[in-house]
Amino acid sequence: MTTRPARAGERDGVDYHFLSDEEFDARLQRDDFLEWFPVFGARYGTPREPIEERLAVGTDVVLDLDVQGALAVRSQHPDAVLVFVRPPSREEQRRRLMARGVDDPEEIDRRLAAAAAEEARAPEFDAIVVNDDIDRVVEQVAGILADRRVTR
Repeated sequence: MTTRPARAGERDGVDYHFLSDEEFDARLQRDDFLEWFPVFGARYGTPREPIEERLAVGTDVVLDLDVQGALAVRSQHPDAVLVFVRPPSREEQRRRLMARGVDDPEEIDRRLAAAAAEEARAPEFDAIVVNDDIDRVVEQVAGILADRRVTR
């Protein structure tokens, strides 16, 4: 869930759940978020209920979070498996951000600086995967999760 406006082509309930600041605040008051943080001028949060429902029946849940969100989840679920997915290079990351066509150059520079700071925290994760081929990344992450299931 996020308080940022939807980008062109994004659909509420598909890409994100887009909330007003008031709706986000109400959810905060009800402790509806597993984790939440302000990021680049908007707030993002992961709804608690659907995650905890799936975990309660033994289903794996994969979340796409930044470093602070992932570490917040681990603080509540110490058995969470954290996989840091990093770009092959900062230059490739810049190229990908530019190709999206949604951020101005200053915003891209800000995102790259934040990414460098996050990457410095990668050793706090259980595994690090380089995002140079999506099929290989998916296979690697699935393997990490499968290995973790076996060792539990």
